[in-house]
Amino acid sequence: MASRLFQPITVGQIQLRHRVVLAPLTRLRADERHVPNLPVVKEYYTQRATVPGTLLIAEGTMIAVHTGGLGATPGIYNEAQIDAWKEIVQGVHEKDSFIFCQLWANGRQGFETAFGADDPTFPNVGPSPIAIDGEGTSAPRELTIAEIKEYIQLYATAARNAVHGAHFDGVEVHGANGFLIDQFLQDVSNQRQDDYGGSVERRSRFALEVVRAVVDATGAAEKVGIRLSPWSPARGMGMNDPLPQFAHLVSALKLEFPGLAYIHVIEPRIAGDRDHDIRGNKPHASNDFLRNIWVPKPYISAGGYRRDDAMHQADEKENELVAFGRTFISNPDLPARLTNNLPLTPYDRKTFYLSGDTSGRGYTDYPFAADSTR
Repeated sequence: MASRLFQPITVGQIQLRHRVVLAPLTRLRADERHVPNLPVVKEYYTQRATVPGTLLIAEGTMIAVHTGGLGATPGIYNEAQIDAWKEIVQGVHEKDSFIFCQLWANGRQGFETAFGADDPTFPNVGPSPIAIDGEGTSAPRELTIAEIKEYIQLYATAARNAVHGAHFDGVEVHGANGFLIDQFLQDVSNQRQDDYGGSVERRSRFALEVVRAVVDATGAAEKVGIRLSPWSPARGMGMNDPLPQFAHLVSALKLEFPGLAYIHVIEPRIAGDRDHDIRGNKPHASNDFLRNIWVPKPYISAGGYRRDDAMHQADEKENELVAFGRTFISNPDLPARLTNNLPLTPYDRKTFYLSGDTSGRGYTDYPFAADSTR
């Protein structure tokens, strides 16, 4: 009998034919206006939609121009961006696959030089004025309550643009890897003593209000997922004990939004875009506490999986899908290769982030396996 990794599963309102997911991957292939470069970005996603019934999660996509602070990243806040994404989504749908848009705000991770290229008046902001050591970013200005409410509406507008404008199948709220929502969740970056900080419940409030607004904007909880990284130390994150914080958040999500499409959780062995197994310092680190809360709803696990351990994970957990990042970059037909146990093409990290490049180098020039369906 085939591994459950290669068997169908329903996620929200879509029926997948297997459980191999494209993880959201920043690739920096947008132009100076934060519009995805066509046709190369369309080709990239369409290639990875080649195996019918695949779920793709698009790269982090800015909800507004002042929420980024990183050049060559795409947005979903104006008509040119929506039109480009609409063409990309259409290409994915023509392959009988599905695509979610990841909604992204950088918070304190924004770079002043990138903000200046868009508008020199944009500040670097966050829940508290705490800088990231060694990252080349300044200490953020603390967001006011009014600004927090504005950000929530920006997420809602971006979700509406993605689903009702560009026709994405859904959206993923980016709550991981030290970006804005994660900054509110963790006490290492949130030292507020108001409605949005100071306790597990109040640190969860921003994330829950964002999800609530996004669900309302899309019209269905089944069109919404969220990504989390309880253990990652990347970019100044890593609270001492994340279990109470993230257990509360996921329990609250399950209670209020029982139809939510999925939660997407990064394993403790990954920090940002690098392998970094935190279990050497925290041997108890595991996401099973979230799996136990979320069961039996769809749960996407990400974290440097190989074929054998991905199959084991899917076979052990009836509701689990596995997201692949780096190996999906270099193997556009990855679900077919994994199904048929075909050799994998190695990736070239030097071409991951070629800012604004339109040549397709390290992007759309990776080969398909000879006997995979294209």
